[in-house]
Amino acid sequence: MMAASDTEHLLSEDEERVAPPGGSTGELLDVGQEGAMNGQMEEFLGPQAEYDEEEEERKYYRRKRLGVIKNVLAASVGGMMVYSVYMGLLQMQLILHHDITYREVKYSNLGLLEIDQKMLMGINITPIVGLLYTPILIRFLGTKWMMFLASGIYALFVSTNYWERHYTLVPSAVAIGVAIVPLWASMGNYITRMAQQYYEYVNYKEEHVQEQRRLPKGACHSYVIVFQSVFYIIFHLSFVFAQFPMRLFLHDSLHEPKHILFNVNKYCGAVISGLIPGFNTTVLTKLPRSMMLIQVESILMGFAFLAMIIFLVLCGAAYRPTEEIDLRSIGWGNIFQLPFKHLRDYRLRLLCPFFIYSGFELLFAISGFSLSYGVCVLGLKKLWLLIVVYGLSCSLFSSLSLCLLRLPRWCSLVAGAAVHLVLLLVLLCWSPEKNDPKMQGPLLVIAVLWGFGTALNKTGLSILLGMLYEDKERLDFVYTIYHWWQAIAIFIVYLWSKLPMRAKLSILLATLLLSCYCYLVMERRLARNVPVRLPRIPRPQHKVKGYRYLEEDNSDESDSEKSGDEDEEEAEVEVEQQVAEGGADGAAHQGPDPPGARNLGGAEGRQRKRHARGPGRVRDEHEVAW
Repeated sequence: MMAASDTEHLLSEDEERVAPPGGSTGELLDVGQEGAMNGQMEEFLGPQAEYDEEEEERKYYRRKRLGVIKNVLAASVGGMMVYSVYMGLLQMQLILHHDITYREVKYSNLGLLEIDQKMLMGINITPIVGLLYTPILIRFLGTKWMMFLASGIYALFVSTNYWERHYTLVPSAVAIGVAIVPLWASMGNYITRMAQQYYEYVNYKEEHVQEQRRLPKGACHSYVIVFQSVFYIIFHLSFVFAQFPMRLFLHDSLHEPKHILFNVNKYCGAVISGLIPGFNTTVLTKLPRSMMLIQVESILMGFAFLAMIIFLVLCGAAYRPTEEIDLRSIGWGNIFQLPFKHLRDYRLRLLCPFFIYSGFELLFAISGFSLSYGVCVLGLKKLWLLIVVYGLSCSLFSSLSLCLLRLPRWCSLVAGAAVHLVLLLVLLCWSPEKNDPKMQGPLLVIAVLWGFGTALNKTGLSILLGMLYEDKERLDFVYTIYHWWQAIAIFIVYLWSKLPMRAKLSILLATLLLSCYCYLVMERRLARNVPVRLPRIPRPQHKVKGYRYLEEDNSDESDSEKSGDEDEEEAEVEVEQQVAEGGADGAAHQGPDPPGARNLGGAEGRQRKRHARGPGRVRDEHEVAW
């Protein structure tokens, strides 16, 4: 019986091993499936053999670099479209309003000439106060949003031409005068910042780039040269596209030169006073249809809105969000004062004559040369040709600034000044006869050469500022000063419109010579390493506790502990300075703060801290509290 029971017991154990219940088999299968799933999960979440971190990083920064190129092209095309619409509409508007038949038939006693005078006054005079508010607007709105807002103001000017009245045209012209300096300062700042960003994305492995420290001196000069050249190559095409409204819609309605120039003196150019004395007040053979004018203005309005969309959608931010916070956190009073303080820098002071001449020569090419020489000799029908040739020349020769990648930076400005010097001397002595078609060739040659000088002047100045001022915190102030002086020059050109032509040319010549002299003096001082006086930009005073400041601020620390730590850090810095000045003996005598001085309160703690600072640097309680 005992043996049988043992056998049954053994058989039952074997049966359990060989033929377990069905449920246990399922449990074993579940365990195996779970292990397989865990293995697949680990294989999926673990490091992939096919994933190359360096390759992905390289592709990421390649996309960033392409984004920067897209930003430069978008800003250039947007600025070109804005000024094409603005100059084309303004030119067509002034021609129509000059015709006495158009004024009397369509607007009777509205006073379009008076409206035009007030409008030009608003456009030319208002930018004089641009230095007061431009840095504040750029810091408050940001560079990208300032360009978008300014383009919207130009679109507003186009829309007011649907209803030509005092209360529409004049306020919109004043608004354009307000927006000129902020728009140009923002575009100059934006292109230079794109060059700096491109350098950072190319050299993303460098330690100073990863830690967001200041770039090495001269590191991004080549990118500044390329990007500024590309910007002006595209922007100068605005002179070409601005002639489309006149060429396509008004050209066939204009009188022949013999009729328009009937009362003009026999000679033009250097011997006349004003723009074109005796210019006929009837320049149209037939009045354009109102529906055609509405269609033209609608097309221009569409391009103005397209420019706004380009600035809004295609242009990326010029600064990181945290940098935007830092730029605004230095205080509005400091932002207002810093443009004036930057004028202490001898580099900007010595470049001011060049800034003024840059405004002189551009306005003279559009108004003085084109009207007093071009229209007076060839008639109004050839005005579009002179401006188109001038714009194409500016665009083409802006690419010559790329030679600064191999040549010294002074070559661009000096070469442009030399070309303009020769042309000014020629214009001073040249007085062609009116209505002489044979003079078309020489006039086109002068337009090409003047565009050559303008291209080198404009591009060279922007490149020079980008090279001299590499600190991204100063760019908006520097470009504001540059374009503010240009605005003053435009105002002076507006005032001298009644002067004799030789007086205008003499002012241009004197300003050009002074500009070259001051620029060479600046380069000589820089070669001699004369120290530059730059204003200190205050450190940002943050009043928010955002994600960016969690590492610097301890949210569990009380105010008393913070003040104690700050006082101790100041004391340690001052003790180190005294050690450097007085030697190790004085430092050993003074010693650091006692271990319990940090937590001491009241007069005793303050007394010990003052003792730690030493007798040479004792602060009273009012100064510490302040």
